[in-house]
Amino acid sequence: MPMILRAGVSYFLLVFGTGFVLGAVRITLLVPRLGVRGAELLEMPLMTLAMLLAARHVVRHPLRGAGRGARLASGGLALALMLAAELLVGLGLQRRSLAEITVQRDPVAGSVYLALLLLYALLPLLLGRGSSPRAVL
Repeated sequence: MPMILRAGVSYFLLVFGTGFVLGAVRITLLVPRLGVRGAELLEMPLMTLAMLLAARHVVRHPLRGAGRGARLASGGLALALMLAAELLVGLGLQRRSLAEITVQRDPVAGSVYLALLLLYALLPLLLGRGSSPRAVL
């Protein structure tokens, strides 16, 4: 499997798997107590940590020595996979409409979520700036 594909898929699987587990906890335990906004905002720092650790892993392993273009492409691929998975989970498992998934989000949590998606796509590029594996995070 080519380096970019392997890195993008690995990055996506690590973050999506974490988000799937945290999402189950959020929906079953936190939303009834804190509401949707509070539960989503509480989950976001944990997802950010998962993104950082996963990006660091792909930069150190499948993308070791890769250039900026390859790191950016792997982040872009992971973002495309994440968006597709979000749609599939929302439409298929949660039985939500496309409007509910995309535009009817809480304005505060939704804005933070969009910022995190941008960060998610860029992290392999940003964390790969150092020339040695020890320079990353």
